[in-house]
Amino acid sequence: MSEPPDDQIELLRDALRYAEHYLGTLDQRNVYPNSEALDALDEFDEPLPVEPSQPSDTLAMLHRVGGPGTVAQVGGRYFGFVNGGALPVGTAARVLADVWDQNTAHFVMSPLAARLEAVCERWMAQLLGFPQETAAGFVTGTTLANVSGLAAGRNEILRRKGWDVSESGLYGAPPIPVIVGQGAHAAVRKSLALLGMGDTHTQVIPVDDQGRMIASKIPKIEEGTLVVAQAGNVNSGAFDPVGEICDRVHANSGWVHVDGAFGLWAAALPSLEEHVKGIDRADSWAVDAHKTLNVPYDCGIVLCRDRAALERAFRASAEYFQWSNEREPMRYTPSMSKRARSIELWAVLKTLGREGVVTLIEQLCSHAQNFASQLHERGFAIHNDIVFNQVLVSCDSDKETQRTLAAIQDMGDCWCGASTWHGRSVIRVSVCSWATTSEDIDRSVQSFCAARKIARTSN
Repeated sequence: MSEPPDDQIELLRDALRYAEHYLGTLDQRNVYPNSEALDALDEFDEPLPVEPSQPSDTLAMLHRVGGPGTVAQVGGRYFGFVNGGALPVGTAARVLADVWDQNTAHFVMSPLAARLEAVCERWMAQLLGFPQETAAGFVTGTTLANVSGLAAGRNEILRRKGWDVSESGLYGAPPIPVIVGQGAHAAVRKSLALLGMGDTHTQVIPVDDQGRMIASKIPKIEEGTLVVAQAGNVNSGAFDPVGEICDRVHANSGWVHVDGAFGLWAAALPSLEEHVKGIDRADSWAVDAHKTLNVPYDCGIVLCRDRAALERAFRASAEYFQWSNEREPMRYTPSMSKRARSIELWAVLKTLGREGVVTLIEQLCSHAQNFASQLHERGFAIHNDIVFNQVLVSCDSDKETQRTLAAIQDMGDCWCGASTWHGRSVIRVSVCSWATTSEDIDRSVQSFCAARKIARTSN
């Protein structure tokens, strides 16, 4: 049932007013919902309504009950899970994209979105220093981007051996040796499992004290080996030596995929060149725009040096398909129907430009270094080299660290998560929002100190 245009516009105005209130009160609210806000979420747990209600009432309930129950990750003091903020131009573009409601499968279904995908594909290659012919697929996030890049790699390795996965599946297919680092993200293991390459047949390579794969520990590479490297360890932020890995793998007709959810963007920074040396020589890459680049959720990207390999991995046909001579978005992802993620990504890249992207990332790195330095000065232990945006922190004992983190989360001035690093409990700080300021870092450091004091006085 469609609303008259005037009512539709008024609903959008209501949403804008609620959004303005939300953004205007971010600094006064807890980063994580307090107990009262969490309890209020029970109001949503009601039987399915029988009769329609006023759309304005529905929206008002979302604002009244839902708003306080959100995590304030669009603010400057959320340091959990490497969740990026949302640049204002990206949010505004998202509003337009939602009003337009484009389905990006065929070019004919959304010429705008398809054309913006082509532009973003080209810009991404230029920004990261990848071959200009690099293909890109726009997906939900790095997990699906990993699935996509690894599918292209798996299928291409088998194609070289005379096996067509699309025609014959994996029954009876030649085995593919798989190599990952000990610090590989859970999303990589999940992706490999989905593609029929489980842990039993995956060789795990030792890492150094920063979580980097030790290339010299990689055994003799068999022909057609699939190797997954990492750009940005999920704990330390460290980078695998991708160039060295490529030297060994490509000499034996293998495929190198880089899981770079938040760290791949380092390739855009001349100042971080030593950490990403040779990364442009990989065969495929996975990255999130909704992390370091601060594009609104959700926006993941798979990039592939061999355009044909990515297309072959996702080929499909049907009587009703309508192909054009333009770039067809559905050729590059597992999805057919999908939202027009390219709109917000284009808006952010257009607004920032190369220099703006560099400035944004350098700012995140600088804040991480400042955070680590201040905590170190106040007696906290820092467990990693601050090479990107990750900081691993601990107190005098695991118990004190855990109690300190619990107090930080309860106090609400900032929010961080927990992890384990070399057998120690640590607080994991991920500086990933454009909105973070030096004042936010100062305030968060004060919260750490106050929380540690609480931890030391508690039983």
